[in-house]
Amino acid sequence: MPVAQASAEDEKAIAIAIAKQNACLGCHAINKKIVGPSFQAIAEKYKGDANAQAFLKNKIAKGGSGSWGVVPMPANTKLNDADLSTLTSWILRGAPNKN
Repeated sequence: MPVAQASAEDEKAIAIAIAKQNACLGCHAINKKIVGPSFQAIAEKYKGDANAQAFLKNKIAKGGSGSWGVVPMPANTKLNDADLSTLTSWILRGAPNKN
């Protein structure tokens, strides 16, 4: 397996683990709306936005409402910057979960 592919696979597995450990999957799914939008819908909304990763990292860390409706997203203050970067990078790629 090429190193770049292994790296992407590792990042995907880590991102999914972060999402599971921090209850993200209680409100978000990869490809369908639950309480919050799907990760794929988030990727589509912010496609081409150079500020998307910084915006999403802030939104995940601090929570809030208004981007997708009135239901507030709770703050995830336990996530460090590296985990936020891994998670948001994966989400912005459309949250791939298969090869």
